[in-house]
Amino acid sequence: MKIRQYQVDAFANKVFDGNPAAVCPLDAWLDDGLLQSIATENNLAETAFFVPSADEDGFYGLRWFTPVAEVDLCGHATLASAHIIFEVLGHKGPAVTFATRSGELSVKKKEDLLAMDFPAANPVPCAPPAALAQGLGISPSKVLSDYDYIAVFENEDAVKSISPDYGRLAALDLRAVVATAPGLNYDFVSRVFAPKLGIPEDPVTGSAHCELAPYWAARLGTDVLRARQVSRRGGDVHCEIRGRRVVLSGRAVTFMEADIFI
Repeated sequence: MKIRQYQVDAFANKVFDGNPAAVCPLDAWLDDGLLQSIATENNLAETAFFVPSADEDGFYGLRWFTPVAEVDLCGHATLASAHIIFEVLGHKGPAVTFATRSGELSVKKKEDLLAMDFPAANPVPCAPPAALAQGLGISPSKVLSDYDYIAVFENEDAVKSISPDYGRLAALDLRAVVATAPGLNYDFVSRVFAPKLGIPEDPVTGSAHCELAPYWAARLGTDVLRARQVSRRGGDVHCEIRGRRVVLSGRAVTFMEADIFI
């Protein structure tokens, strides 16, 4: 069996920036174990697989796998998948829709940006577990939680200074730890640590911005925000709150195309 695979740098203006994702267009779903094995072999933060609908143009089933598990929501691999559908497979419509474990997600092409319509999360203040500050090596001023812990710091330098203990962070009960603060040149900045999912530090995390954007929108009093994930690679995420949804926009570039032989 031969499967075409693309590697895309998402939330990036050029290759080697943003977050790399593997994207595999399929004609039909393969065995779950095989999908996981491909993702494990790729050893990227996410491998996305999509299957087109037989009945509706521009409608696809989409699944995301880390090196160790399937996940419910992934922003950068959704962006990467839409990029391949528009730029490589030649979809001519203004949008594509994905059926996922998080419901239907639409992605619209707006000039050189791809705008993803995602469910907004609702992080609430919580008592931080002791292992969180121990794992980050620095105590946040506030901690919230939804599907991740959100550790809020006073400034961008504090977020950049974090040198995490991944073993301690992997022992926490939630998916990941997101460190965030007001930005110097952006509305807010962040870093995301997800060692439980086999991702020590994720370069740019769309799904985390479903939690971050509502928090910062309420704090700053604006529904439109410019965000920067300040990982080593880094990436920009444009965020807009629309009721219980958040629109995350960014760019993507194709780095590689290859064939998988199984």
